[in-house]
Amino acid sequence: QAQLAESGGGLVQAGGSLRLSCAASGNIFSGNAVAWYRQAPGEQRELIATISSTGTTDYKEFVKGRFTISREDAKNTVYLQMSNLKPDDTAVYTCNVGTMRGRYYSPSRYWGQGTQVTVST
Repeated sequence: QAQLAESGGGLVQAGGSLRLSCAASGNIFSGNAVAWYRQAPGEQRELIATISSTGTTDYKEFVKGRFTISREDAKNTVYLQMSNLKPDDTAVYTCNVGTMRGRYYSPSRYWGQGTQVTVST
């Protein structure tokens, strides 16, 4: 009965910022890696950022310098701070708890419901 819930999405103008939150039921983040994915209409879900159980972060090239993933295990919450948003960032953003194998993220079957981010021109 692991549950993840994303929040913080919304409509923002290009160049603006949003902070997404991923809250877990219980302390399931402890000892595990967490990742943010996104899926735009008609496209496959893509990995955008990961954070290991010890706080090591990794980002896909297209969000480097704009997005920051962080975690507060005491609050069972992971964040995605997004700045300088672009229309191409428009997507449903979901979180996942999983495992890091070096820089490779192995997702679990546990996903949140997603939060919509829409960036206008």
